[in-house]
Amino acid sequence: MNYSAPKPSLSIILRSALFMLMLVVITPPYALFVMLSFPLPHRMRRQSVVAWVVMATWLIKHLLRIDYRVLGRENIPDRPSVILSKHQSAWETIVLQRVFPWTLFVWKSELKRLPFFGWALAATPMISIERSGGKEALRQLVEQGRLRLSQGYWVIIFPEGTRTPIGTHRRYKIGGAHLGVETGVPVVPVALDSGEFWSRQAFIKYPGTITVSIGPAIDPTGLSAEDVNARAEAWMEAEMRRICPHRYEHDAARPAA
Repeated sequence: MNYSAPKPSLSIILRSALFMLMLVVITPPYALFVMLSFPLPHRMRRQSVVAWVVMATWLIKHLLRIDYRVLGRENIPDRPSVILSKHQSAWETIVLQRVFPWTLFVWKSELKRLPFFGWALAATPMISIERSGGKEALRQLVEQGRLRLSQGYWVIIFPEGTRTPIGTHRRYKIGGAHLGVETGVPVVPVALDSGEFWSRQAFIKYPGTITVSIGPAIDPTGLSAEDVNARAEAWMEAEMRRICPHRYEHDAARPAA
């Protein structure tokens, strides 16, 4: 059964347009401010983006009328960890920074070439890797990730590698699990349904409440990266079916093997 989004009202269209306009107006000068922080220590450079995140989160809640709830906060470890999260829209790249403390993302290095946004990104202590680099990309991830974890940052990785429409999934890449195993820190799986309201590369954003579900942390001690990755994927995909079952009705329609 195919799910189709409701036809947007004029109010939703106008709110979506105003949101985009405000980001276009506000982001370039703020990006310049972040770029000027480059000579500062890493904590101050990371802190420089917080005001933009707070502003964007406020606009998402009060202009787009998209709120969120968090399930499983008790599963958040008391020390820096690797977060493996579903990725359906730009929403989680903004708001997950409000859910977890001192977060860093793993970005494709080519994003740094984007005007303003990418330039500001290059000034922060985010983790940059050559995504097509194979073993070299894994080496970069472990090298930079180990440093940032030791500095007290939480590392957020999207194991599917790119935004994936809700109700589907891509092969889970090994990088995040590999980082957890190599550094010995907990690996925390996260499921979410942001795609219900803010789908991949969509201009229209629908009001509603996004669910962020945090699963039990996986202790990588004695496990291989493949084991950790498989456990995270199993929990995340099962949780997706629990928090938005209507997106997976096609599973029930499949004949038994």
